Amino acid sequence: MKITFYGAARTVTGSCHMVETNNKKFLVDCGLFQGKLTDQMLNYEDFPFHLNEIDFVILTHAHIDHSGRIPKLYKLGFNGTIYATTATKDLCSIMLADSGHIQEKEIEWVNRKRKRAGKKPTEPIYTAQDGIDSMKLFKGVDYNEEVMIDDNIKFRLIDAGHMLGSSIVELFITEDGKEEKVVFSGDLGNLNMPIINDPTFIDEADHLIIESTYGDRLHSKIEEQTGKLIEIIIDTINRGGNVIIPSFAVGRTQEILYEINKYYEEKSSLKDVISKIPIYVDSPLAVNATKIFEENPEYYDEDALRYLLKGDNPLEFENLHFVESSEESKALNEDMTPKVIISASGMCEVGRIKHHLKHNLYRPECTVLFVGYQADGTLGQKILSGERLVKIFDEEIAVNAEIRSLDAFSGHADQELLLKWIDRFSKKPKNIFIVHGEYEAQQVFKEEITKKFNIPCCIPNYEETYDINGELLNANLSSYKSTRFDILEMLAFLKQDVDTMTNSVKSEIKNNIEMSDLVSILEKLEEVKKAIANVRE
Repeated sequence: MKITFYGAARTVTGSCHMVETNNKKFLVDCGLFQGKLTDQMLNYEDFPFHLNEIDFVILTHAHIDHSGRIPKLYKLGFNGTIYATTATKDLCSIMLADSGHIQEKEIEWVNRKRKRAGKKPTEPIYTAQDGIDSMKLFKGVDYNEEVMIDDNIKFRLIDAGHMLGSSIVELFITEDGKEEKVVFSGDLGNLNMPIINDPTFIDEADHLIIESTYGDRLHSKIEEQTGKLIEIIIDTINRGGNVIIPSFAVGRTQEILYEINKYYEEKSSLKDVISKIPIYVDSPLAVNATKIFEENPEYYDEDALRYLLKGDNPLEFENLHFVESSEESKALNEDMTPKVIISASGMCEVGRIKHHLKHNLYRPECTVLFVGYQADGTLGQKILSGERLVKIFDEEIAVNAEIRSLDAFSGHADQELLLKWIDRFSKKPKNIFIVHGEYEAQQVFKEEITKKFNIPCCIPNYEETYDINGELLNANLSSYKSTRFDILEMLAFLKQDVDTMTNSVKSEIKNNIEMSDLVSILEKLEEVKKAIANVRE
């Protein structure tokens, strides 16, 4: 048995892993790359495998970084079955179409620029219709249901506690008369998250592929940070500002609504204050996803079910408003009434959130509150890291608003829970592959696993193939494409550094930066300019 890592390899997005047995090849996930330019370019590249060799796909959950290239598979001719939980299937029915719509809108903007430059138009990765049509490949599976592919391959999907319908994959492969169990963690959820159950602990595995998004850090407790969420909202409203919450439309938005409603119900002393604050969910996808959440209560945890049994919909309350049309969305920024706006995308890369940031980032009375992971290179990461000027729609916007972050709302397990999850295996895996994390976080996580469990670990790179026991089968992999991407990544980093320095100098000039410092900066930039000229020659 072999496994090749075609995504989420030393990065957080683009999850896609190909498993090869004696007689089958299949994928676990097929997600879009997000964040860095060089990662996003992989979405436009040909798949690095032959589609006619892929027998089926197992999808861990609906988030686009795990499901987002499925319409591309379909568009290029793949017609195998895609196995996922019923809730994941329902969510993908809206998310993949929405993703295709975004591809179409983005390519319209790109093609306008290409036309002005005298270049031929290009096509989107896939369209909204491709997203809709790809749903005919999906087959819904219940948690803990045993699915037999053939006499040698079977699997189960187990609740991962990450979002509605998210799964851990327990894969059983028989080769040469011996059965081995391979576990893919998918994205493991945080503890005590609203609506959904905690991640399931697995009893045993021969081999483990585990995510590491927060493999180098710890979260605060959700119980502590709900109070902080309410405090941030009330403080911002009192000073006349808006609270802008960039949020993933599916999962995070519903969890925030649940926590606000819960606080609204339980803290009677603040009920009058909170009930007067208008709260808007400005995302058609989030609106539709919330409906799917309401239609799938069998996935709820006990706390959420208690609300339902009392006749209280935990995702609806008096001062909550759902915004669908673009006209309503624009009106939110014309109305100066202090309010809370929850909008997608969670990393601020696309969608209506960029308009809300444009109209609120420069206002010191406002707050931008991050409640999820911000991948390297995203607008959200730049704002959260402290940049004082950012570009939105080719316009420089000053970051004067208060910038806050609440990590307890993350849908990912932190280092402590990841280690606890491994510790709960009564039969520990013989080896571990660490995926879905930035390389620095993965290295820290690997050290902790080695120290605590003494289990061999490896951190796969993009397109690397391993024997299931952890032996690298294509060492020293080098290609024209990977070298080209390395160059582009370096140029992207240089561009980001130049943008940061540009913004810094612009802001410092207003603060009367010393002339000697400006001269020193200029001299160093002249050296860089000469070095780049030499490379071009």
